[in-house]
Amino acid sequence: MAHNADANRASKHWLWLLVVPWIAMIWVPSYNKIDPQVWGFPFFYWYQLFWVLVSAVITAIVYFKTKSRSKPGASAGDAR
Repeated sequence: MAHNADANRASKHWLWLLVVPWIAMIWVPSYNKIDPQVWGFPFFYWYQLFWVLVSAVITAIVYFKTKSRSKPGASAGDAR
């Protein structure tokens, strides 16, 4: 029982990784500029698109690190 609680607590630390994209997007003065341009797109636009892709990767990592490790076919109520 104690081992399960320790593993659950450790897996919750992965959730802090989700704060990184939020900070990157909420801090607008850091990317509120035109240069450098990529393929004619101002920095403001491609920076945000870049973070869409990075956020998807981070979300996938957090999901796989925090999903329960229960046996296939067993429901959460069966683990005693």
